[in-house]
Amino acid sequence: MAIKFQYNKTSLNDMSKQLKVRQSALPTLKNKESALRLEVRKAKAKSEKLLDDLDAAMKEYDYLAALWNEFELNLISITDVDLDTVKVAGVRTPELKDIRYEIRDFNAFAKPAWYADGVSILKEMSRLGIESEVYKEKSRILDFQRKKTTQKVNLYEKVQIPGYQEAIRKIKRFMEDEENLTKASSKIVKTRHEMEEEGQI
Repeated sequence: MAIKFQYNKTSLNDMSKQLKVRQSALPTLKNKESALRLEVRKAKAKSEKLLDDLDAAMKEYDYLAALWNEFELNLISITDVDLDTVKVAGVRTPELKDIRYEIRDFNAFAKPAWYADGVSILKEMSRLGIESEVYKEKSRILDFQRKKTTQKVNLYEKVQIPGYQEAIRKIKRFMEDEENLTKASSKIVKTRHEMEEEGQI
């Protein structure tokens, strides 16, 4: 990315301001990038742990497999999932607040005694699965923002800051050369005047 500038004092001041803005923003961006990197790892780990817990719960209730055939599939259903928005390292991410279930009435005397436990088991398993998905989405959002922040850090560090520094160097060099030429030409003119006055020319 070529930085456009002019060889004058206004452009020099503008380049200096732009450079200062980027140099002061860079440490903040680097901190944000490392914070996001950490939060992505945490969210991924939490999602994987919840999935492992779900697998463990399914294995734990394997012995009930034959009983699930008696269970009414439409006895329990999820009506709503409440999500909150939480800022993590300045990024808005979802967080599971509540899961709302609808449990149809059933006759506790006519149905097997384990039905109530079956409802609790399904609630817990669905919570683990949904919460894992929420953390997976959180991890995806954070990782996307981390990549954008990394791109900005690289843009500042490798392109813009060196570009502005180079532009400032060129403008200063040009202005110094121009000043030296002005001084040299005024010396020549002065010397010529002196020589004219002395009648040497």
